[in-house]
Amino acid sequence: MDDSSLPFGIDRSLLRLDSQDPYFCLHFIMIFVRDQERSLRFYVDQLGFRLVVDQRFESGGRWIEIAPPDGNASLSLALATPDSEEYKLIGHDTRIYFITEDVNAKFNEWSGRGVRFHFPPQVPEWGGTFTRFEDVDGNSFGLAGFDELTLGVESQRRTIAQKLESERRAARDLEIARQVQARPFPQRMPAVRTLEYAGACLQAREVGGDYYDFLDLGRERLVLVIGDIAGKGIAGALLMANLQANLRSQCAIAADEPRRFLRSVNQLFYENTADGDYATFFFAEYNDKTKWLRFANCGHLAALLLRRDGTLERLASIATVLGLFEDWDCMLEERQLFPGDTLVLYTDGMTESFNDSGEEFGEQRLIEALQRHRGESSQALVSSLLDEVRQFNPNEQQDDITLIVANCRESLEPI
Repeated sequence: MDDSSLPFGIDRSLLRLDSQDPYFCLHFIMIFVRDQERSLRFYVDQLGFRLVVDQRFESGGRWIEIAPPDGNASLSLALATPDSEEYKLIGHDTRIYFITEDVNAKFNEWSGRGVRFHFPPQVPEWGGTFTRFEDVDGNSFGLAGFDELTLGVESQRRTIAQKLESERRAARDLEIARQVQARPFPQRMPAVRTLEYAGACLQAREVGGDYYDFLDLGRERLVLVIGDIAGKGIAGALLMANLQANLRSQCAIAADEPRRFLRSVNQLFYENTADGDYATFFFAEYNDKTKWLRFANCGHLAALLLRRDGTLERLASIATVLGLFEDWDCMLEERQLFPGDTLVLYTDGMTESFNDSGEEFGEQRLIEALQRHRGESSQALVSSLLDEVRQFNPNEQQDDITLIVANCRESLEPI
């Protein structure tokens, strides 16, 4: 905002954020009075000022500051004793001027409260509207208004109203996005007997770009999916919702032709998003009867498969990301799972969490945490791993953190 748009500098309360100079402003102007309490009541009750400071000291002294409604500066009501030089200043022109957008309205309001004016509002040679009033000690002040001031205040009011309306709309849009995003996360847990599994997503913002899901393919097969959208906030949430819709709409294909299913998902995501939008994605199909895991890692972080004997396998990327290329294909790999094996899928918000020293949590710390907590249930293991990241970086979360844990077991009762 340039100086021409400021109504005579009433924006003095705006802080400079560039830190080029130390903060500096007018704090208070001292007014000498005969009775602090009587003067305080005049300024607060009759002029409508605010009490800012009222400090009493052990010596018996009292420090009072009051401020007009905008609060840009304060008046200090200082007690002057009859034998002091300051006492001689009481009852004279203070050389202090107040400005208002409507002098006549203030004149009528304050006159009705018993404030003494020297003369009704006038139009002086220099323009605007002007009058003078005095406090209970006869200290006199100027009260003035200018057309430019009124126009500036009205302009600011419109700006504030537009800002509030914009914030209201943004809050409404955010709530809609939050509701849209709530649907992609699993609403139910398909029942399986030999796999205990759980997932969680900690968003860095009200809405985010991470996604995980559990899909029931029928015939005792469960799909675990996790994805990370290239984007955050509302944009990421909407892209995530788009990916989720594509996945579920094509889910029937996955039962028999998972490779064709993934090609179809990529095609739809490519066609329905802007250039440059993409998602890393991990698709894992688990056969509850045979305990075989068939998977495709599409540009995502390597999944961790901790075997029951303590050895670790990394299920690394074997295809490019979804949505970036129209001509896209992928291969699938398989692993046999055994009771006691644990599979962990996660997004980069977990391993790329930084502490105060600038160190990254990293894959190795995640592996060590997994080994420490490997005997826990899937839900407990999810909580433990997230706690490890939060303890490593207790500061504000910078990226979404999403995690799926699946423990292969002997035959269990359905979840």
